[in-house]
Amino acid sequence: MQVVNPSPEPHRPVPEPVAGRLSSPLVYLWAMLVFLALAGFVAMILGRQVIAAFHTNPGLNGLIVGVMTVGIVMALGQILRLAREVRWVNAFRDGPAADRVKPPVLLAPMAAQVGHRRGRLQLPTSTARSLLDSVAARLDETRDVARYLVGLLVFLGLLGTFWGLLTTIGSITSTIQSLDPGAGDAATVLNSVKNGLSAPLSGMGTAFSSSLFGLSGSMVLGFLDLQVGRAQNRFYTELEDWIASVTEAEAPALTGGAVALASAVPNGAEEFRVLADRINRLVLEQTTSPRTSAAMASLAESIQGLVQHMRSEQQLLRDFVEAQAGEQREVRRVLERLNASLSAPERT
Repeated sequence: MQVVNPSPEPHRPVPEPVAGRLSSPLVYLWAMLVFLALAGFVAMILGRQVIAAFHTNPGLNGLIVGVMTVGIVMALGQILRLAREVRWVNAFRDGPAADRVKPPVLLAPMAAQVGHRRGRLQLPTSTARSLLDSVAARLDETRDVARYLVGLLVFLGLLGTFWGLLTTIGSITSTIQSLDPGAGDAATVLNSVKNGLSAPLSGMGTAFSSSLFGLSGSMVLGFLDLQVGRAQNRFYTELEDWIASVTEAEAPALTGGAVALASAVPNGAEEFRVLADRINRLVLEQTTSPRTSAAMASLAESIQGLVQHMRSEQQLLRDFVEAQAGEQREVRRVLERLNASLSAPERT
């Protein structure tokens, strides 16, 4: 009985074994949508007050609301773009599915370098580091506009506040100057005061409404930017872990004097240039070693002379101290004899 060997299957690229996929950032998108829903619910409950505050200065308040809307759309768009990058990375790690996913924008340099590779991916250390630096720089750039919009909302709120205060102060000044108590009865004066206070109250409404909309908008955009930052940090951390898992290990260290030279220089002309520089430095060190020895010998002689000079000064100081001690003993004996001679007549 003849056994027929089955025909070998065509070779297929083996997908890279991975420990886990990149997490989807849509969980942060849901958190942002829930927060926006809560903020809208609060605004709906306070609808009359919000509308009345908005109409105190529709131009400035409309600008604040417009800036806040642009910031919200940009924050949501950043999460959606990040989800696109995550889908591409997961598809690339799965193997053949990468061709059916739209090419990334944030990871465009990475796609240009490794997008054509199939099978198990291996990246040099320098390439992995450059890819991570490029991704980090692009992530920071995407959040610059959102941070600016947060500060812009605070500025517009403060601008409306000072604008309203200036209007209030000017209106109060005009009202006080227009009062004339001797021109008529009390009812006429009170009526003029009432009419004059309408402008200051309108200015106060402008001040407080602008502060309300500006600070509320900055709070909303700040929370959304916080969620975007958390999503980007998790994406970068997981991407860094994956790239570290596919980075090629460094070559094993050599022994002897060729270790630093073999690991520090590249191939070709660069290797010869660095080798020539090292040889020149070695020759220079050999030529300058006699000078160094002579300088060290001269320094040793100078130090020895200094030590001898210090010893001679110490001897002179010691002799001076001994001489002073001898003179003190002589003075003590003279004083004792003088004291004895003075005390002798008293005894007699």
